[in-house]
This record gives sequence, structure tokens and C-alpha cells, in this order.
Amino acid sequence: MEAKLRVRMSHADAHYGGGLVSGARLLELVHDVATELCIRNDGDEGLFAGYSDVKFLVPVYAGDFLEARGEIVRIGNTSREMKFTVARYARQLPDVSPSAADLLEEQETVLTATGTCVVRSEDQRHA
Repeated sequence: MEAKLRVRMSHADAHYGGGLVSGARLLELVHDVATELCIRNDGDEGLFAGYSDVKFLVPVYAGDFLEARGEIVRIGNTSREMKFTVARYARQLPDVSPSAADLLEEQETVLTATGTCVVRSEDQRHA
């Protein structure tokens, strides 16, 4: 089972100089994908219990277009282990013009992560 979310990072998402987006903002995208996976699998949003691995691979900037993807790789009684990627698929080109942008020939992975969500037994509606 897989879920994905596409979003553009805005200037409101920039937290540091030069329009740099915080890694915490990227993890919010991962959490949204995890929530959708739990809803699809269990009919409940579940709770994110923790990460076993997170890697921030390249910086993300305001104006970047990102795709967050996740999949459930293991299902326990209440736990759902998931793997995630966040990739840049388009970027703004402010040096060309204020509205210039390009789709990338190949997506650029900006984050990988593995984490676990928990859905209580009594909340699992799609068992």
C-alpha cells in the first residue's frame, strides 16, 4: 500500500536565510503521508510512534515542488512500519524571472525515513 502527496514549499515554509526550508517541515509531510496510510489500512489516523531512521540529503528551498511518498512495509498487531521518501520534482528559477520554473528531468531525493505508526486494536476498522 502506498500514498503520496505533492506540495510546493512557499516562502511561509522558509525558516532560515536564503529561503531554506526547515527539516521539521519535511517531516510534517511525512507525517501527513503516514496518516493517510493508516486511514487506508485501518480506517483510523493512528499515532506516529517514532523514527528508526531519518536522512536529510540535500537542502530544500521556498519555491521547490516536492513529492512525499510512503508505503507500509510491515504490519504488526497495532504497529505499522513505514518507509518514506521526499523528492524535489520541480524548482523555481528566480534568476530567470520571478515566475520561471522547471520540471526536473529526474526527481531529486531530499529525504529518506523509516518510522512506525500505531493504531490501537479497538480503532482498527478495516481488519
